[in-house]
Amino acid sequence: MTRRLAVAAGAAGVLAAGAVVADLLPAAGWLPPIRRILPTLAGRGDSRHVALTFDDGPHPVATPLILERLSDLDARATFFLLAEQVLRDPGVVAAIHAGGHEIAVHGLRHDLPTRPWRDRAELTEAYQVISEAAGYRPNWFRPTYGFLTASRYAAARRLGLRPVLWTVAGRDWLAHRDAHTVSERVVRHLTGGDTVLLHDSDVSAAPGCWRATLHALDRIVDHCDASGWSVGPLGEHGLPNPPDPAPPEFRRA
Repeated sequence: MTRRLAVAAGAAGVLAAGAVVADLLPAAGWLPPIRRILPTLAGRGDSRHVALTFDDGPHPVATPLILERLSDLDARATFFLLAEQVLRDPGVVAAIHAGGHEIAVHGLRHDLPTRPWRDRAELTEAYQVISEAAGYRPNWFRPTYGFLTASRYAAARRLGLRPVLWTVAGRDWLAHRDAHTVSERVVRHLTGGDTVLLHDSDVSAAPGCWRATLHALDRIVDHCDASGWSVGPLGEHGLPNPPDPAPPEFRRA
């Protein structure tokens, strides 16, 4: 009996591992070749516009400072929020909205997609928390780490969220980055129609790394202005409209 239980447990483990691997197969959407094949998923939009996006917030110190800098630059952006961070600092979400910025969904917490059977419930919870704090239903979803698995994609579409990644990243999550290295990486690769990935939080990155982002914004926005590209949120980027949200009774986990 003990051996049978061990065999059964082993088989269950293999099946669970297989399910995770199968779910991860489409997750390479962040790789350059996939982005060339699926430009809309990558965030490739209007060639006269650059979408500015921030992940991992809200942060009680970083986000207000970045909002202030964006106001000074007369620039708006899309903020992909983590529900756990929202619950800690809901007032910052109101400040994002008041500044004319767009609020989007990043997830419940910043973790890897190792439990596909939980994706639907966790994304639904994140959607509900962020919607309540924002005062409206978000349109966009960016998976943590850029891993768009099959289960994450299905959960997002069920909620009426359109997944979108990025085409240019400042790599501002790394230690020892500064305003020059972050802005240089963005400016060097930037073209009209790009979606820029930056961070207004260090919740899953090197402590204090958001300071480099804060001081890199001037050069990034100035470069866009000089190039004749407007800077704004994803909602103004010329991407296809997100699907209509499912009725509430179908959004319950």
